[in-house]
Amino acid sequence: MKAILHEGKQGMEGLSLRDFQEPEISRGLVKIKLKTAGLNRRDLIVLTRHKEDQPPLIVGSDGAGTIEEIGEGVTNIAAGDEVIINPGLGWNQNSDAPPAGFEIVGLPDNGTFAEYITLPAENVEKKPDHLNWEEAGVLSLAALTAYRVLFTRAKVKEGDTVLIPGIGSGVGTFLLKFAKAAGAKVIVTSRSEEKQEKARELGADISISTNSDWNEELKGETVDVVIESIGRATFDKSLKIVRKGGTVATFGATTEDVIEIDIRHFFYGQLNLLGSTMGSAEEFREMLQFIQKHGIKPVVDSVYNLNEYEAAFNRLKQSENLGKIAFRI
Repeated sequence: MKAILHEGKQGMEGLSLRDFQEPEISRGLVKIKLKTAGLNRRDLIVLTRHKEDQPPLIVGSDGAGTIEEIGEGVTNIAAGDEVIINPGLGWNQNSDAPPAGFEIVGLPDNGTFAEYITLPAENVEKKPDHLNWEEAGVLSLAALTAYRVLFTRAKVKEGDTVLIPGIGSGVGTFLLKFAKAAGAKVIVTSRSEEKQEKARELGADISISTNSDWNEELKGETVDVVIESIGRATFDKSLKIVRKGGTVATFGATTEDVIEIDIRHFFYGQLNLLGSTMGSAEEFREMLQFIQKHGIKPVVDSVYNLNEYEAAFNRLKQSENLGKIAFRI
């Protein structure tokens, strides 16, 4: 089968598209013939975490396709079913944090940028009928991340005002759509006027430049929740804009990880600081019900063939995308 592999060198220099052994089925597993897969910022990180002396790795966490074959003991799914992959391995029930042994598809085991993949049967769900293949293939990781940080962790509800710094990412666009569906007011930031305009088209109530003075731009607003994913470049601004008693929840750091905060401002402001990442299988199913109830679809930025992987990875690396980047398989 054809697959995008990482081997031999760190970073994008280690990527190639070549023939690789087709995975074999065994008890409790299902074999999926993939139709589409989704590119995530995690895939860029994998290119540095996967070392030169390790065996070749198929990259990718998101994907959707049809069941080719089922292993012994599988009863929840049948050959021919159209399915979507839950990339979180070993986190079944909702909990305060992932259990020991939790992993994500695409490292340390092979991922979705290939013609076939085998996974535990518990890691596939029926494809939502209202999604086409490109939309289904890019949904899982970003949508699950957005669902948990918004609703399980930050407990966003109708009437809240939510600020989303850096709206361009796949998770960011899900945060916008999910928060609006829940009845929240949504403010977004971006350095790009084009992305701000697109965010307003998607339902954002207010958009401002990431580089502006947020307190001046939003002096008439009361921000209840900030969902952070940028890190050092914006984190202090996020803490300074949220209301007293408000919440800053973070799931990523596209800029530097290490930050400094004014701890006196933090405790006098009675602020809540929450971390979040991915989510459980229970939350994954809740998320699928939520998007079906509200007719939510991913924002698909662009679709590439597997042999165009360099262009796809570079588009994500340069943060040129608004929404998700898909591979057509």
